[in-house]
Order: sequence, then structure tokens, then C-alpha cells
Amino acid sequence: MKKAISLVALAAATLPGAALADFPVRPIQMIVPYAAGGSTDLTVRIVAETLERLYPGTTAVVRNQPGGGGGIGTSAAVNARSDGYTLGAGAQGPIAILPHLGGTDYSIDDVEFVGLYARSLQVMVACANAPFDDYDSFIASAAERAPQIGNSGAGGANHISAEAFAQAAGIAVESIPFGGSSEARTACIGGHIHAMVASPAEALSAVDSNQMTPLFVMEDERIDLFPETPTAVEKGVDFTWSSYKGIIAPKGIDDATLNWLRTAIADVVADPQFIEVMTEMGEFVTYEDGSAFEARVRRDGDMAYSVLDALDMLGVNN
Repeated sequence: MKKAISLVALAAATLPGAALADFPVRPIQMIVPYAAGGSTDLTVRIVAETLERLYPGTTAVVRNQPGGGGGIGTSAAVNARSDGYTLGAGAQGPIAILPHLGGTDYSIDDVEFVGLYARSLQVMVACANAPFDDYDSFIASAAERAPQIGNSGAGGANHISAEAFAQAAGIAVESIPFGGSSEARTACIGGHIHAMVASPAEALSAVDSNQMTPLFVMEDERIDLFPETPTAVEKGVDFTWSSYKGIIAPKGIDDATLNWLRTAIADVVADPQFIEVMTEMGEFVTYEDGSAFEARVRRDGDMAYSVLDALDMLGVNN
């Protein structure tokens, strides 16, 4: 609490005098563009609870508005009144990928980025009975036959990441869409596809039971969970990818209110109790300020555009 108070005091020294006293005076609404119970919903609720704890008197209300692959709730957030009282969960699919597929009334340019609070790391795994069991044999095998790589749905994040890696590595892959990541995982363990993109947490138990084999990690550096698994970067392929969770808002919020929100999210992510709860859930707590968050989304958006263009999927939802 002392830290939160000190950060608020620091912000007060740099903002108009009345700003902090004027905001918030009513509940802050956080729109989750998915149904209740998923990882985005659960983590936003932890953000809201932590915000209320660190800033006594503040009320944060989570509202689920699912549909349209996350586009409906994201639209509600970015088209809300720009007074700082309506925020949204900024997930990778709805803000970096979905606008390229069409059917949305917003683009990245309509999003105000408050802060990123977690990332979900990604690893390419070989499935049961795959004709490769490490990065080098995967690339060598792909030169002879495009590997079948399962994903949770056409145009989804792990479909884009597999195709984007293939572009960067100069190989061909055959993407196999499933009705969700659990279906793809079942097919992978059953040996019906060659590989898939998974989070380290969901791959760990299958790797430990020799049902999957990690091939490479989509990070700049190796990760603690799979210390023997290389990154694509160290294999000479300039490619990284991770999904993420952040807080977004509509454009047009006044500077004082936006700074209050950004400081509050920074405080939430630095809170030890928040970090402990999120880590226990398997989330990789990461803080990025509004500028860094926006740069990440724009980079992913450019990569998604290139992949969807190559797949002739731009605007398929229009």
C-alpha cells in the first residue's frame, strides 16, 4: 500500500492539481470480450480486485461481452465515452488479427493502450509419431514434406504464429484447423497431426509423459520450463511470438486521467500479491507501458497482415 501511495503522490506532482481528486468518482468498468471463466476473464478480475485493494475507494466492475471472436466486446470498449470509466481487455486476437479478417468497426488506430500485464509464451511441439523430434530434424523434414500443424481455428493466433514462422524460416507447412486448442491437443497426442503451437504450461504434462516433444520456443531467449529447448532466434530465424493480455481504452481520454490509469496498472503489475496469484494460474506476468504495448500490437498486426495476405484471408469476414 505504501508503494501505491508513493506512486500516486509522484503522479500528483506531475499532473494538474485537481486531476487525482476528480478521478475516479464512480465505478470503472472493464469489458472482457469473452465469456466468463476463461483466462482473460479471470486475469482481468484479478486486475480489478488488485486495483480496488491498492486504491481504496476505487470500484472496478468486470463486464463480459462475448461474441464475434472478441470483436463485439472490443468494439464496445474502443467506442465507449472517452472519460476513463470504460476500459477493455486488450487481447491479441481482437486487436492485432481480427481487424484484418474484417467484420470489425475498429482498427489498431482506434485503440488507446493503457498497459500490458501478462504474456502467454508459445512453444512449437512435435506430436506423437511425428517424423522429427528436434528443431533441426523438423526443418529437414519440412524440406521434403510440409508438416501438418494443428491450430485452434483458422485465422486464430496460433494459426498465424505457425504460418508466420514458416514464412520467416522459408519452409512450407500445412495448417490443420480444429474447434479449439483442446481438440488440437487431443489430435496431437493421438498422433493425427505432426506438430502444434502450445503454451509451455499446457505442453508440460504431455512432454513429461513423452506425448509431445518441444522443438523450439518463440522467445528471444530460452525459458526456465524447457531449458534444453532452443529458440528460433538462436537457430538463425528472426521470429518471436507470444499472446498477451493488457488494458485498453477509447481514444480521446484527457492526459491526467490517462496517466492515472497507466500509473494504476503499473502499480497493479508490480504488486507482489498480484504476481503470486497470476503465477499460480500459469500466467507470465509482464509489464509494458502504453507505448511498448502499442508497439507490440502493431508489430503483431503487421505480421498477421502479411500471413493473412499470403493465405488470401484478408477481409474474409466482410
